[in-house]
Amino acid sequence: MARIIAVKDVNVPELAMFARLTEAQLRNRLEPEKGIFIAESPKVIAVALSAGYQPVAMLTEQRHVNGQAAELIEQCGNIPVYAGDGAVLRGLTGYELTRGVLCAMRRPQEKGVDEVCRTSRRIVVMDNVVNATNTGAIFRAAAALGIDALLLTSTCSDPLNRRAVRVSMGTVLQLPWCYIDDWPTGAMNRLRGMGFRMAAMALSDDSIPVDAPELEAEPRLAIIMGTEGEGLSEAVLRQSDYVVRIPMSRGVDSLNVAAAAAVAFWQLRVKK
Repeated sequence: MARIIAVKDVNVPELAMFARLTEAQLRNRLEPEKGIFIAESPKVIAVALSAGYQPVAMLTEQRHVNGQAAELIEQCGNIPVYAGDGAVLRGLTGYELTRGVLCAMRRPQEKGVDEVCRTSRRIVVMDNVVNATNTGAIFRAAAALGIDALLLTSTCSDPLNRRAVRVSMGTVLQLPWCYIDDWPTGAMNRLRGMGFRMAAMALSDDSIPVDAPELEAEPRLAIIMGTEGEGLSEAVLRQSDYVVRIPMSRGVDSLNVAAAAAVAFWQLRVKK
């Protein structure tokens, strides 16, 4: 049974995970098995629990202990549940708690490329996507629009960043994903060895439209989405099998990477 602990002193060390630790400290790269992430809002926490993630501690407004957090608290077993007035908790976190509940959870063991891609037909490669909101939105679109897995270069925002998890509505906890090394050459060769063809999303002169029939016909396709400002590098474009554009109107030169991802995922999904 969970232990309800009243929050009166926001400076106690036990609460540091909810406010005072950096993302790097939460990830704990030196000892990843001890790393945690923060799930925000009852819906996202419920998704995480359903996906088998292990809760460590919960922070909630006192009024939710017997309200919208009650079922979650019951599911979490013998963990500390820190409860306090909303104003007190804002003083701790520096922001309004979404739906009044946060849950610290153990980070999962990181997967490898072979495991993530083994049965996948449509995957996404996120190349240097550094904004957590865009990361979360791309994951949400991927989950909704038929993407099987996601690969991230080492410079991407952490999918288990608190904001990314919340924006994704918990889908980062449902879809398989992993980081990739040796991008682009080594990683592309590895994916080609698994039967994938590379489709780089870019508005270049030699690009083909996203609804080109040869793209839909590919049995295994890796859709490459680039960074928020500069897009994909020349090295990535040169080594891709396709360079793919979303046709624009009214002089608009491009879409936000998350919006472009949603369009591409819908068009390039496996049609059943």
